[in-house]
Amino acid sequence: MTKEETEMTRRILRSIPAMILGLALPLAACKKAETPAATSTTTEATGTTGGTTLPSASAVHVTDVQLGKALNADKRVQASTDTFAPTDTIFASVATSGAAPAATIVAKWTYQDGQTVKRDSRTIAPTGPAVTEFSIQKPDGWPKGAYQVEIAIDGQPATATTRSFKIQ
Repeated sequence: MTKEETEMTRRILRSIPAMILGLALPLAACKKAETPAATSTTTEATGTTGGTTLPSASAVHVTDVQLGKALNADKRVQASTDTFAPTDTIFASVATSGAAPAATIVAKWTYQDGQTVKRDSRTIAPTGPAVTEFSIQKPDGWPKGAYQVEIAIDGQPATATTRSFKIQ
């Protein structure tokens, strides 16, 4: 065996553990979590469209989206409305059904021409019906005009979950 062949054999033998690890990691990632926990992340962006999320199938589905000025203890809006004052805090209550070890719900709030006001996300681990809340506020007041909030789950726009509202 030549010196080059010996060196090549050594390199191959040294790379075997890395190959095994590379094959084992995807299998470990598929393991179901035994006690899923909900986490929350928030990203605010003014005048940007935010990042791109890759689509995935989700077992969680949006069943209702309500807008209002206040929430009850169960995260549902107290009184549904689509008209707000410039200094109101605007709440979106998103009701879902289904179960999943993790699902990410995104609320994208936009102003008149599609300008992003805020992009907010929550990662949940529902085991049945659940309610998740989102909100926007601006202490010095929102400009008057037309707005909307669009809800997506795991990168897929949820069916019939865009709600329009106005600031007067």
